[in-house]
Amino acid sequence: MPDALTPLPTADLVDEHGTALRVCDLQFRQYGARRSFAGPVRTVACHEDNGLLRDVLRTSGNGHVLVVDGAASLRTALVGDLIATSAQDNGWAGLILHGAVRDSATLASLHLGIKALGTIPRKSSKDAIGSVDVPVHFGNITFHPGDLLHADDDGIVLLPRNI
Repeated sequence: MPDALTPLPTADLVDEHGTALRVCDLQFRQYGARRSFAGPVRTVACHEDNGLLRDVLRTSGNGHVLVVDGAASLRTALVGDLIATSAQDNGWAGLILHGAVRDSATLASLHLGIKALGTIPRKSSKDAIGSVDVPVHFGNITFHPGDLLHADDDGIVLLPRNI
């Protein structure tokens, strides 16, 4: 996989590929300075515990997007300034968080794509409970490790693997 995949406008991808494209139905907010981003998917499934995703983001991202199923919890933040800075510094293209973030003012200055459901100042636990690189499902689509994801202000889409 290339280190940097050029993001394409999601609306153009829908126009070009129609129903062959998987479109996430959830409405996410943008938090990072990189408003359009793309890359192959890696996944984490966790609930109010960011230990696993912190460990994954400390490794080389090689332009991947980490999709995190936090079970839509807005009770604790899965990512804050330290973890997001680590992701930026390690070459991740972006984060999709089916959960919350904190330190949103700092996140806005990072050259990283970050989409989440909302913000909360409360930290999550760090027990590393959950799963890595497993299919995760939210927004009426399933994200598989290796899928090609494109995200921008209009939404999140997954290209079929054969395109």
